[in-house]
Amino acid sequence: MKKSVSWKLILALLVAIAFMGVFIPTGLENQDYSNIDSGDTAWMLTATALVLLMTPGLAFFYGGMAQSRNIISTMLQSFIAMGIVSVVWVVVGFSIAFGDSIGGEGTGLFGNPLTFFMFRGVGGGTNPDFAPTFPFALFAMFQLKFAIITPALITGSFAGRVRFRAYMLFMVLFVIFIYAPLAHWTWHPNGFLRNWGVLDFAGGTVVHMSAGFAALAGAIFMGRRKDANKDFKPANIPFILLGAGMLWFGWFGFNAGSALAANGIAASALVNTNTASAAAMLTWIFYDAAKGKKPSAVGASIGLVVGLVAITPAAGFVSVGASIFIGVSAAIISNYAITLRTKSKLDDTLDVFPAHGMGGIVGMLLTAVFAKDVGLIHGEITTFLYHLLTLVIVGAFTFGGSLLMYKITDMLVPLRISPHGEKIGLDISQHDESYDYVQKPHKITY
Repeated sequence: MKKSVSWKLILALLVAIAFMGVFIPTGLENQDYSNIDSGDTAWMLTATALVLLMTPGLAFFYGGMAQSRNIISTMLQSFIAMGIVSVVWVVVGFSIAFGDSIGGEGTGLFGNPLTFFMFRGVGGGTNPDFAPTFPFALFAMFQLKFAIITPALITGSFAGRVRFRAYMLFMVLFVIFIYAPLAHWTWHPNGFLRNWGVLDFAGGTVVHMSAGFAALAGAIFMGRRKDANKDFKPANIPFILLGAGMLWFGWFGFNAGSALAANGIAASALVNTNTASAAAMLTWIFYDAAKGKKPSAVGASIGLVVGLVAITPAAGFVSVGASIFIGVSAAIISNYAITLRTKSKLDDTLDVFPAHGMGGIVGMLLTAVFAKDVGLIHGEITTFLYHLLTLVIVGAFTFGGSLLMYKITDMLVPLRISPHGEKIGLDISQHDESYDYVQKPHKITY
């Protein structure tokens, strides 16, 4: 009965939002269409679609790595993010990230939730602060896709042992209280990190570091799987390759789209994105081979993704030569971090922190080393010092804040699945579905 009531409450909340949305004024009376550039608009429409493709790509990437009894649940955790975060973003998330800054001029901490509540004032006209040459609504949708993939990235750390209903609640809390404020700090004109001169072109700090530290907190909070000591092979390596390919393809929208225009910076970001990913993939394979391992499809896939992660904060700020250095460095450091993780008691199931967390950290620090005019190699130390300080602040905020969100979630809905549910797999226990079509699904709920 308790579970049934919980689902009914969730449905009632969604229905209430639906009715509320009908009566909220649109605030679109004074839209400015005079500065819209068709080329920028076309590119941002394309980039937005490309970024959304990354989340299904992540689903295949993670699903292929999971145990066969958890493939569907692992993939659904990414897909459901597209639904939940989309609604949360329209209602209040976008406003917290990009609304009128609370915290003073140049020291903003978060946006006013009422500024763009229910997308009030977000329409087809331009916005001088965020979208000067294309529709403001398109900017909001582009930023939404970043918000969608961030909590989806976290799921790899606790794959195979999370209650689906609890994960959905955690995702709402994470977007509202962790992701949106961090986006405000970094990308809003009054955000304090932005005013310190911290450089994050496309989300190395906002997306990958936050997801990495939240994943680390999740692995610690959830504890080890019952069979964590047993070696298991990825369930579907072709899924991993497919997912990695979709991520690489979509990442061009992720990074090049962050130029917010069809211009030379977008082209430079695209070149750097492809080059860093290629360099990281090759480095991962060669590094594994140097350790006596055979080159593997899984290793190549992880390597290219780590390269994509690392170049994200730097994509529009560095030269193509620096992008190679960033890709090579991130691959070696992340590979070594995975080795250390396997020797520890930490059960970060799909190595989210070593790949995304460490990749984001490496990329963020090396951005401050190589960035044009303000990088350490140009004799400027200020940006690098602020990036070091940002690493401490963001790490503490996202790790500690996520632990708090896990605790609150667990108090409302137990996060961890029952031992029996974990044993038979989340596909059956949470969704009454099975990847193995020979096996007949049977209804078991926990």
